[in-house]
Amino acid sequence: MDHEDVDGAKRLADIDRRVVVCERCPELRAYCATVAREKKREHRDRPYWGKPVPSFGDPRARLLLVGLAPGAHGSNRTGRPFTGDASGDFLFPALYRAGFASSPRAIDRDDGLTMSDCLITAAGRCAPPKNKPTPQQLNNCFPYLIEEFDALNGLRVAVGLGRIGFDAILRALRAQGYALEPLKPQFGHGVEVIARRKKREIVAIASYHPSRQNTNTGVLTVPMFDAIFTRANALLRKPVLR
Repeated sequence: MDHEDVDGAKRLADIDRRVVVCERCPELRAYCATVAREKKREHRDRPYWGKPVPSFGDPRARLLLVGLAPGAHGSNRTGRPFTGDASGDFLFPALYRAGFASSPRAIDRDDGLTMSDCLITAAGRCAPPKNKPTPQQLNNCFPYLIEEFDALNGLRVAVGLGRIGFDAILRALRAQGYALEPLKPQFGHGVEVIARRKKREIVAIASYHPSRQNTNTGVLTVPMFDAIFTRANALLRKPVLR
C-alpha cells in the first residue's frame, strides 16, 4: 500500500471501531439486543452479534456499495453486511461473478470470504424494526458514511442498493461539495448520476435492493443485477480524470 492507502485503511478501521460501540440510537440498541437474546428458532444455538455493524471489504476500494441497514437475523446475527440472509445470498454471487468477491457464499465473519476493490456499508448500522429506520436514525448514522467517503481515496463508483442507499450516496456527495448531474435524479434501477468536484469524478448508480421481496417477485433478476456490476467494472476501467 502507498501512504494514502495506509492512511485510508487506518481511518476505515477507526470508523469501524466507533460504529461497533455507537449508542446514538438507544432504541435501536435495545431492539438489537432483544433480538440477539431471543434469537430466531433456526439460529437458537448460534451466537448473535447484536451490535452496530461495521463496513466490510477492501480499504483500497474504488467501488462502494451502500445498503439500507442490517437485517435482524442477518447482519445483526453475523456482524457483517449482507451476510446470513436472503439479500446476501443474492448479492455475493453477483459480486463473485463480477470479480469483487472471493466466494459466492457469505455465511459468517469467519468464512474466509474477502473482497477486492469493493467496500460494503449501509445507510443505517443497526437493525431497525420491520427494516424501516426513521429519518432521525439515518441522520444519526450519516456522519459515518461521510467519513467512509473521505477515507476511500480512490473511490470511483458508488452503488446504492435500494432507494435509501442511493439517496444516502447522493446526500453524502452533496455534503462533500460535489456537483451532481442530473441535479435531482429520480430513483430507478440502473439510473446513473455523475458527481464532480474539481478534477475528481464519482459515478453513483442506483440498483433495486436484493431483498427477497424483490428477487422472489422478479422485480430484480440475476441479469438485471449483473448488469449493475458489469457497468461498475466498465467505469472502473475508464481513465482517471487529471
